[in-house]
Amino acid sequence: MIKSLLPPVVAHQIEGNEAHWQLQIPVDYPAFAGHFPAYPVLPGVVQLDWAVRFGCQQFGYQTAVAQLEVLKFQQLIQPGMQVSLCIRHLVEKRKLQFSFSAGEQRFASGRIAFATPEVT
Repeated sequence: MIKSLLPPVVAHQIEGNEAHWQLQIPVDYPAFAGHFPAYPVLPGVVQLDWAVRFGCQQFGYQTAVAQLEVLKFQQLIQPGMQVSLCIRHLVEKRKLQFSFSAGEQRFASGRIAFATPEVT
């Protein structure tokens, strides 16, 4: 994965095999530089990196991703937005299902499959 900075976490909660983070997207986040100067957006690869890193920290996987499934980027995340990251752990399948949203607005979603079981 890329070397990105995780955004500030405003709130975090866990409910069984599901975790939620409320993230504040900094206006000066480094990935906005040059992507795109007149209309900055958060690159999809950064969103994916955040989902992998937060999910692995929460559910005990190593960050070695085996496969990405049904990856969709529906709307743009811009500087200063506050977004929710929801990750559901599909234990028996060794997958994390994630989505970025804000209320009814959906930004990105997908599943991340891991070749190795969780670290105990």
